[in-house]
Amino acid sequence: MKKLLFLLVFSPLLFAVDLKIETYKLYQEGKYEEACERGSKILDQYKEDEEFISLYAFSCLKADYLDKLTIPIISLKNSAEARANAAYFAVILMQKKLLLHALSDQYDLKPIKLPTTDYVLSTVFDLYTNDTAPKDRRRYNYTDPEDVNKSYRLFVTKGGPSPKMIIEEYYDTIMTKRHIYW
Repeated sequence: MKKLLFLLVFSPLLFAVDLKIETYKLYQEGKYEEACERGSKILDQYKEDEEFISLYAFSCLKADYLDKLTIPIISLKNSAEARANAAYFAVILMQKKLLLHALSDQYDLKPIKLPTTDYVLSTVFDLYTNDTAPKDRRRYNYTDPEDVNKSYRLFVTKGGPSPKMIIEEYYDTIMTKRHIYW
């Protein structure tokens, strides 16, 4: 009877530890979508573990699940590294929201100055805000300032209940990745 009680009490904890280790492994293997999904299942159990929260957030970022960054932005506050990570995620989320607002509603981003990051959305945000051409185009094509072979196409689709912002990455003329944000 004591063994059964022990198993009933501790098996959920062992399961959570297994999921935490599995999340780390998925991240290391580059399976960011799976790591983000697994991490979201056990995030409440590790709400004080800033290393795990950061790993979860970076997994979601690399999977382009930017809306899942809100909990880490709020939770990462106890150490300097955690606060830096929270600020990094907040900048990217803010850039996403502002760029979608500008493209959908012709909002002027010129007076806004935000820090930049190495994330693709930040690069495109900077290119868009520094673009002196009229902002009433359907598509925006930009060349990467660091690599002339790399380029980006930015546009909005308005089908469905809310607009979606699309960033396509190209190397020469070959599309290498498509990011969809809403």
